Amino acid sequence: MNTLESYEKEQQESLSSGKSYPKFSAGDTVKVHLKVKEGEKERIQVFEGVCIAKKNAGLNSSFTVRKISYGEGIERVLPLYSPQINKIELVKSGSVRRSKLYYLRKRSGKSARITEKNIFNKTETSGDNPNKQEQQDTSPKEQGDRAKKNDEVKNLKANEPKQSEEKKVDEKVKESKSEQKED
Repeated sequence: MNTLESYEKEQQESLSSGKSYPKFSAGDTVKVHLKVKEGEKERIQVFEGVCIAKKNAGLNSSFTVRKISYGEGIERVLPLYSPQINKIELVKSGSVRRSKLYYLRKRSGKSARITEKNIFNKTETSGDNPNKQEQQDTSPKEQGDRAKKNDEVKNLKANEPKQSEEKKVDEKVKESKSEQKED
């Protein structure tokens, strides 16, 4: 490792100390909390949009966030290790097949939407809900059998009120017949 690489690594560690950013990629919707100075006051401004590109280049890493504001597309290229960034939040993960989504610039409305990734166990810890883990591990045949059982249980529950009403009617008929016999 030469001196330039070692210097960049030291700077990168110093800039990222105390900060932990979520792993995100192109297609993900992110909220970037930026520090904005207005005169002597400093405030935090949130820039929420879709990450359309990410450049991993060590200290010079950056990402591009695009949002639509009042019908106008706004893009911001932000250095990943900038002191201007307070924090980055991952709102939702998008399911895309490209690393650069520049084609979104030409699209608007429904054609510019990105479908959300189906993430099952990444957000949960392994011990929280073992039932979901079991459901993922089962084969499709077992899942079909489980679905049939659930349908049968629902049908039984739906038929219970009808059966109880029929029993009540039968009991009333028997009572009326017994009263008629007594008379």
